[in-house]
Amino acid sequence: MIPSLPRPLWLRTATTLYLVAFLVFLFLPLATVAVFAFNDAPYPAPPWHGFTLDWFLGNASRDRTGLFGDDELLASIWTSFLVACAVTALSVGVGTANAFLMERARFPGKGALSALMLVPLVLPGVILGISILAFASRIAEFVNDLFGLELEFLRPGLPLVVLGQFSYIAAIATLTISARLKRFDPTLEEAAYNLGASRGAVLRTITLPYLRPAMIGSAAIAFLMSFENFNTTLMLVGADPPLTIMMYGRMREGATPVLNAVSLFLMVASALLALTLMRKDGRRAA
Repeated sequence: MIPSLPRPLWLRTATTLYLVAFLVFLFLPLATVAVFAFNDAPYPAPPWHGFTLDWFLGNASRDRTGLFGDDELLASIWTSFLVACAVTALSVGVGTANAFLMERARFPGKGALSALMLVPLVLPGVILGISILAFASRIAEFVNDLFGLELEFLRPGLPLVVLGQFSYIAAIATLTISARLKRFDPTLEEAAYNLGASRGAVLRTITLPYLRPAMIGSAAIAFLMSFENFNTTLMLVGADPPLTIMMYGRMREGATPVLNAVSLFLMVASALLALTLMRKDGRRAA
């Protein structure tokens, strides 16, 4: 059908119904969680019992601990933030180096290496976490038996969580940055070299500024993927649980609207992060 021609009534109706159904499916669960974070009831589900801020601020007279007074939840959010920052820095740094390796270097086995790099993306998170835990534990036991040294960072804990998440998030960063680098015009670098610029100056003033949008996008994706990761983290976590593990434990004990409050807090934070990145991209385009 030619796009400029008017569409039949049934097609327009079907398109509208499909769009409405899709948006309801996408946003109704989020809206439900957000609304019942303010429900004056000890459970995070209908019916509505009235508006309250107890699940955010707490209420000692009603024996309610809100999100901002729950030290364990706040500590888990901080732990997730630290892990996500570490994973983001490692993923973007290694992903940028990998992008240059895959797009600029020529060496035997490059195709096989590219394929192997994608393996962590297709493995279930639980399997990936168990494999990393078993491998790290074997190394720790070997070093302990041979040299009498205890390598704590190879035991379940935050360093191993960072390593586990990095093992597959770095591949996503590599693909994102490689796609941007593939479209780069190398004659810009050649012109700079002809004018006497050094390799460091060209990288700093031409190549990396061109890659900056992809690097920022990769950082945002890496941060969010790390923050919400559960399967891999569950296998590697130690005494300091990130937020997803803490929420899982709370759900097993019995859900309260505090978990709805946490979810709403994360939705707002994610939306603000997305809007900030979109605003920066808009300014750059202008």
